[in-house]
Amino acid sequence: MATNAIPPQEQIKISLANSSDFARIHAIDSETNISPWTVEQVKSSFNAGHIALKATLESELIGFLIYESIFPEIHLLSVAVDKTQQGKGIGRLLMQTLFQQAKVQDMQIIYLEVRQSNQIAITLYESFGFKVDAVRVDYYKKPKPEDALLMSIAL
Repeated sequence: MATNAIPPQEQIKISLANSSDFARIHAIDSETNISPWTVEQVKSSFNAGHIALKATLESELIGFLIYESIFPEIHLLSVAVDKTQQGKGIGRLLMQTLFQQAKVQDMQIIYLEVRQSNQIAITLYESFGFKVDAVRVDYYKKPKPEDALLMSIAL
């Protein structure tokens, strides 16, 4: 799907990912993340009970969001959108669905870590009301040490 046209949001479907989505989740993560998870880490995440949402357009997986839900908190672990589909509101739709899930589960806080250099993600999170709580020095090790911002939002 190499089009740059912005798809109508009603054409994008958000649903739960499953084991048949591992390879595509890994592919998107590999193309967008400077330190992507391995396929085994994706599988391990599912096996650990993490929840994965997927965004599809015309049945093609174009984005995902993975989180851990331990009452009363949600820990956002990973979110990524296919490079050809970035800037079209898909990450925002995934985040909106996460907030809907948090409300249904009566969660009280969502927290995450983000690379200090990932300004696009930070801007997205801030647009939802996330605030920086702390800096984790050298949290990310590859490809070079980088600090993480610990961000959260009370629900």
